[in-house]
Amino acid sequence: MDTLTEQIRDFSLYLETERNVSRHTLAAYRSDLAQMLSFVQKEKGEAASALDVDHLLLRRYLSQISKVTKKSSIGRKLAAIRSFFRFLLRRGTIGKNPAELIATPKKEQRLPFHLDIDQTTSLMEAPDAEQKYALRDRAILELLYSSGLRVSELTGLNISEIDLSGGMVRVMGKGGKERIVPVGSRAIEAVRIYLEHCDDAAPKRALFLNSRGGRINRRSVARIVDEHVLKIAAFKRISPHTLRHTFATHMLEGGADLRAIQELLGHASLSTTQKYTHVSIDRLMEVYDKAHPKAHTKNG
Repeated sequence: MDTLTEQIRDFSLYLETERNVSRHTLAAYRSDLAQMLSFVQKEKGEAASALDVDHLLLRRYLSQISKVTKKSSIGRKLAAIRSFFRFLLRRGTIGKNPAELIATPKKEQRLPFHLDIDQTTSLMEAPDAEQKYALRDRAILELLYSSGLRVSELTGLNISEIDLSGGMVRVMGKGGKERIVPVGSRAIEAVRIYLEHCDDAAPKRALFLNSRGGRINRRSVARIVDEHVLKIAAFKRISPHTLRHTFATHMLEGGADLRAIQELLGHASLSTTQKYTHVSIDRLMEVYDKAHPKAHTKNG
């Protein structure tokens, strides 16, 4: 019986020659399996083989590395281990895959960075009136924050799709789903002023143009946001998506219903909206104190 070291070497050769995986992927597999190998050899000795590894041993290994390893990384390591034992199972080296009994840990739900009200106001006012594209940039920033549009939705807008008098914008979202989104008065005014200074404002024309007169793209919008964030230097680099999350957060903190925010953002499910929105514990306690009938009774 080959040792676990030799079995991992055979698996690496299989990945390289038969699966033809990339160098980066191969290096990741080797690193993850070498880490497991080290643990198994400490537990079972240098001559340990795959037959010495059961799901309990793997659980102890994952428990040990979880103290210093992110859940996302543990998930990747477990996937490499599963693939390795699946390879041995197909070859008939082992009778079952011990890693199949272990559930992949759920990834941490990271809350995207959002701006507070003062930071948002500073960013909206960052475009310098002396700059050539200041009116366009101000309109872009205001519209992203006011409506919570995805950057792809913003770049896809035509002039005819924004109703300046009604304060609404018609958006083509993911999956070709159209929705109507209200736009705040500040954003409407910024777009109005921008269009008044455009040489060509035909209804079918793209709402926002680049320096060459073509439809602006996502990269350009990201650069615009970066440029104005650097001017005020009040917070770390952000993306246009940060303004979408800021919109949702401020709406929620202002008392908007989560399902209404779901509609505004164009999410298919409420669970997706919950990833974009978060409230501080102080805000939650404040809402609880105001809304719950037993919140103020001494005896609960």
